[in-house]
Amino acid sequence: MSAVTTTPIDLYYWTTPNGWKASIMLEECGLPYRMVPINIGKGAQAAPDFLAVSPHGKIPVIVDPDGPGGTPITVFESNAILQYLARKTGLFYPAEERARIAVDIWLFWQAANFGPTLGQTHHFRIYASEKIPYAVERFTAATTKLYATLDGQLGRHPYVAGEEYSIADIAILPWAKLWERQGQDIAAFPNVAAWMDRMKARPGVQRGFRLKPDPDEAPAPRG
Repeated sequence: MSAVTTTPIDLYYWTTPNGWKASIMLEECGLPYRMVPINIGKGAQAAPDFLAVSPHGKIPVIVDPDGPGGTPITVFESNAILQYLARKTGLFYPAEERARIAVDIWLFWQAANFGPTLGQTHHFRIYASEKIPYAVERFTAATTKLYATLDGQLGRHPYVAGEEYSIADIAILPWAKLWERQGQDIAAFPNVAAWMDRMKARPGVQRGFRLKPDPDEAPAPRG
């Protein structure tokens, strides 16, 4: 897949952990992109134009005008976006099969466990209209267990999937950076804390986190 992109990729985006995955990856890869803000606080994710590119009504989404074969492609689901951009550029996704499997394992771990559990923890601790102690305790404890798993892995390797920085790190970091909201004590996970410091020192990561849409800005049509 060609890494040459002259026309910007459209990034349908809002400032959430999954949105940050895509913005960080685009910045790390040095690909030109145009942010299309989707204000999920105002229900923009339910607009017909957005559902046309994201059937489940979730951000992020990218539309790459220079997709496979030189024709446009739409990609939704944040980890699918990471894999697509990694294959497009040849970055952060090893070619050697065993190393790639290791990345896939942790990418799927994030999608199936880390993200959903932490998302439920955010909901019941912060957003739920009714505070349900059982739900708060259950998801907070499950989150602690996941951090312990991650801390153990990072005690054996400098990066989540091994010796090299990869899309597995990009997938996990945006969720891990919100540990305080999840009722966690990061001092209990020193390997995670040190890894987050290394990740946050990367210029591409910093730029990805800084991307903030104007809440009043409406999506603009491509010219």
